[in-house]
Amino acid sequence: MTNVSQAAILPAVDPSARIEVLLVGMNGDLRGKMIPLGAEEKVWKNTVRLPASTQSLDIWGDDNDDITGISLTLGDPDGICVPDRRSLTTMPWGPAGSKQVLATMHTLAGEPHFVCPRAILARVLERYAERGLTPVVATELEFYVIDDGWRDSDRPMPPKGLTYRGEPNGFQLYDMSATAAMEDYLTTVRRYCDEMGLPADATTAEFGPGQFEVNLLHRPDAMAAADDCIYLKRVVDFAARRHGLKATCMAKPYGDQAGSGLHVHASIIDRDGKNILDAKGGDPVRLKSVTAGMLKSMQDAQLIFAPFANSYRRFQPGSFAPDKVDWGFGNRGTAVRIPDKDGPAARVEHRVAGADANPHLLLAAILGGMLLGLDADLDPGPVTTPDSAPENPDMLTHDFLTAVDRFRASAFIADTFGEAYRKLYGDTKRKEAITYLRTVSDFDYRTYLPRI
Repeated sequence: MTNVSQAAILPAVDPSARIEVLLVGMNGDLRGKMIPLGAEEKVWKNTVRLPASTQSLDIWGDDNDDITGISLTLGDPDGICVPDRRSLTTMPWGPAGSKQVLATMHTLAGEPHFVCPRAILARVLERYAERGLTPVVATELEFYVIDDGWRDSDRPMPPKGLTYRGEPNGFQLYDMSATAAMEDYLTTVRRYCDEMGLPADATTAEFGPGQFEVNLLHRPDAMAAADDCIYLKRVVDFAARRHGLKATCMAKPYGDQAGSGLHVHASIIDRDGKNILDAKGGDPVRLKSVTAGMLKSMQDAQLIFAPFANSYRRFQPGSFAPDKVDWGFGNRGTAVRIPDKDGPAARVEHRVAGADANPHLLLAAILGGMLLGLDADLDPGPVTTPDSAPENPDMLTHDFLTAVDRFRASAFIADTFGEAYRKLYGDTKRKEAITYLRTVSDFDYRTYLPRI
């Protein structure tokens, strides 16, 4: 056998290769620093710093120091970006050899910072560990791919040439011709996932034109599951850029088409790896109790599931986005669905969140609600079936400001996210809701100005 030097068989590394250190912001946005690959060691020595206020920026990028008091009021102090080696992966769209890693913000004293979504989820997971339990989690992300011409029109439009049965805006649910029409893009998504080691499973066409769903496999590590989801959002974005398209996780980009959801499947295993939600052919008492915990906390946490004004356009009667606080066995119209009650696959499916939700805050809210049902025997109330539904069920709100007010007053939110984060997030979102209410829309001008 001919000897080949090791250097000759190693993949070439572009001189401009980098490692990106990424923090998850309040709105699920990624911010961070780009470090030359040659200086990567500083990442692992925890010497990469950013202002702690980086993770409190609102949707416009404002630090809102006047209402949060954690930026200039304090001198905008640094925090330490502590990388999670488990999240280290390649960056297929970057120069050859580039990497990316997710970090948790720490204070200069070395404590996880209260503003960091990863730190919030980690605290919830510590509660499970104290009980000898481990959540097993999977996510299903829906998103739209739109033509890049939206920049000129300020309106989304399906990619050119994408039709369903000859109609440019027809339903495409599970239609293989829709996936075939977007094959080049979806192949790039799959390649990026494979190169990054993301556990991507099935890809399907959803209702709306250019709408797709990618399922991620279950993880016995909820932090890794949230990281997978945030990375998947990045994948669909950068794959779209490569093909001259735009991918969006906006909850309701088209008023007359389906919204995009982010469904979460969760079960719980004990120290022996056994699923404690397994009903073993009997009454799924524990499954129903954790379901009740999620239902009990659902209205308070709706601002996490629906974090923007646009999010509330998705909660429409008669759609697959639930507007009631209800549950059912195998019922995709309910807020919490129990797909399986027996065996290792016994689990709950939380169906409320939009694709625009922050995955780390989302899992903190869901798993926090499930804890309520682990620590007490709770009753979820009557089951919703195709033939019957509870009378006068509690309702999810269609109003952004109502969700903000519920969040800001919630003891559950203070316990799960911390009082400081409840105030920070609630006050920031209240400003966003008030700004939305003060904005006069095209609808107002078209409907009211000519007639009133």
